[in-house]
Amino acid sequence: MNRGKRITIGVTGASGAIYAQRLLQWLDASPEVERIDLVVTQAGVRVANEELGLNLAGTDGRVARELIGRDSEKIVPHSANDIGATIASGSYLSDAMVILPCSMGSLGAIASGVTRDLVHRAADVILKERRLLIIVPRETPLNEIHLENMLKLARMGVRIVPAMPSFYHFPKSIDDLIDHFCHRLLDHLGISHEQLTRWEGSRPARQRG
Repeated sequence: MNRGKRITIGVTGASGAIYAQRLLQWLDASPEVERIDLVVTQAGVRVANEELGLNLAGTDGRVARELIGRDSEKIVPHSANDIGATIASGSYLSDAMVILPCSMGSLGAIASGVTRDLVHRAADVILKERRLLIIVPRETPLNEIHLENMLKLARMGVRIVPAMPSFYHFPKSIDDLIDHFCHRLLDHLGISHEQLTRWEGSRPARQRG
């Protein structure tokens, strides 16, 4: 019997917590996803609370309620300090991991094989088991260290998907921009979605909007 996908989500202290919030909502709603292992670093908690007006604390069900606005049987929160969590072992079958937003500190730690918290350890496990790792860096401008770390990880097969909004779908709100980017992440994860944001070729100007 085929099981649903198990996706690990890491949220670090870079700006852009709304991307993580919306992706979690999409994954939780997808019938193709069986389980979501969630790790939010201490810095990630602070940024999410400040940017989204939340009150994240602890690792119980309140985390899911705060982040996605409802209870979830799929989301399993882990403490960033819990090195004994399931996702810290390669024997746990996680299909993919997404780190979003990914700070340059976490990017550098992962590129160097340094495991200072569970996000780094889970990413290291994904790498050693040759599974799908998607990193969503959120920083500007980028210095040489940032770029070299991204190149190093890209050469290892990591998908570097910067949080860069696109405009060919004529977004009318911030939500449109966020959803379009999250749909691209769902594409990389092999998870179907409503496909309202796929490029279907150029349209005459009178049909736009």
